[in-house]
Amino acid sequence: MALLDIRQRSGYLFLGVVVAHVLLISAQVNSKRTGIPILETVAFGMFAEVQRTVSGAVSGVRQGWSGYVSLRQVRAENETLKRELAEARVSLQQQQASVARARGLERLLDLRDHTDLRTTAATVIGGAATPDFRTITVDKGTRDGIRADMAVLAPAGIVGRVVVPVGGSAKVQLLIDRNAAAGAMIERSRAQGVVTGEGDERLQLENVSEASDVQVGDAVVTSGIEGIYPKGFVIGRIESIEKNGPAYKRILVRTAVDFSALEDVLIVVAPARDEAPAKEDGGRPPAPGRAGGDD
Repeated sequence: MALLDIRQRSGYLFLGVVVAHVLLISAQVNSKRTGIPILETVAFGMFAEVQRTVSGAVSGVRQGWSGYVSLRQVRAENETLKRELAEARVSLQQQQASVARARGLERLLDLRDHTDLRTTAATVIGGAATPDFRTITVDKGTRDGIRADMAVLAPAGIVGRVVVPVGGSAKVQLLIDRNAAAGAMIERSRAQGVVTGEGDERLQLENVSEASDVQVGDAVVTSGIEGIYPKGFVIGRIESIEKNGPAYKRILVRTAVDFSALEDVLIVVAPARDEAPAKEDGGRPPAPGRAGGDD
């Protein structure tokens, strides 16, 4: 066993001597092509390979980290852009709502300026919770001179009448309420009748004489016969007609007002201004002006 160990050590020693001898010779022998010692050339090549491997790994790590940082930056910028886009959309919707409101108020003022009725403007602040009772609440009440049975108008036509006024607000029964009714007439033929609410955007025209000339598409306006709604204001247009022999069985009127989009209305607070009392200066009535109201 000892002899085997001695032989192995001798073999290792001999191998070490051979390697050392080769290295010594390589260090002394120059390459014919470059004139540089072979040992230096081999060492440089090995070291260069190690450098290239390490450099490639470092470069890969650096690029990966740079890509990760860039990706985080892109994600952060993307989130910022999304947030700014959402804010811009909200702002645009607000601006569009403001423009629509301004146009509605402009049409309301135009209506007030072209009628001889004394009116006051009011804003819709609430509505009925059920379709069976079609009412809205406005921000004018008894403190503003509002009383029951005052007519309520919109630029498109008749809205309804005040039913419950209180201090700073009032409930308005819409014309489409099932318990609402108004005197009406066909604008073209002057045939008269009564419109009653159906609970939706349609009204039923009743009590029309069978001899009356009624056609689909005819405009229906107020007749003023009930003493609440001023005469000649638009109610809607005839949508369908059903007849039973010579008599009219059912006439449906599509309302001119979009009751789901009401924002501002006019409340008729007094008859036409030419019915106002005369002044003391010569007994002449005041010159007609535009809508009085408190707006």
